[in-house]
Amino acid sequence: MDNQKISKELYKLLNGENLDTKQHEAMMLLTMTEDFWPHIAMISVGEIVAKDCTKLRLALWPNTTTTHNILRTSQATFVVFFAGKAYYIRLSLQRLTPISNAKHTRERFSAEVVSVREDTAKYADITSGVKINLKDSDTIIKRWYETIEEL
Repeated sequence: MDNQKISKELYKLLNGENLDTKQHEAMMLLTMTEDFWPHIAMISVGEIVAKDCTKLRLALWPNTTTTHNILRTSQATFVVFFAGKAYYIRLSLQRLTPISNAKHTRERFSAEVVSVREDTAKYADITSGVKINLKDSDTIIKRWYETIEEL
C-alpha cells in the first residue's frame, strides 16, 4: 500500500491516549545530515501524536542532530513496526511557534503525511519492533501527557 494516510490501527497507537499501555513502543525517525548520511533517532508515543490520519505533531529535543536536520530540510521518514507490519511514513514538517510557558522545552513540528508504505512478508511474520522499558515510568508518562497536550 502506498498512500497519504496512516492506517486506523496506527492512528490508535499515535492518538495520544492511554500512553501507559503504549509505553514500551519505540519508533524511529530518520533525517538526512548535511553530508547526506541518514541519521536515525528514537521517538516514543510521548513525542508524537496523530491529529488525524494525515496530520501528525512532533515534540523533539532542541539542539539535536534530528531537530537541526528537520529545520534544514523540513523532511523526515517515520518508521514503525506495529501489529505485524512495518510502516515507512514520509513526512513534510513545519516548525510550530514556540510555547512561551511550555512545561517541557521542545521543538514542536506539524507534519503532513506525504506517503505511507506498509510492508509485510509472505514468508515471515513481524513479531516485534523496537521495545523499551522506562526507568521511571510514572514521571515519564506524566511528562508525555503534558508534551502531547502542548502539541
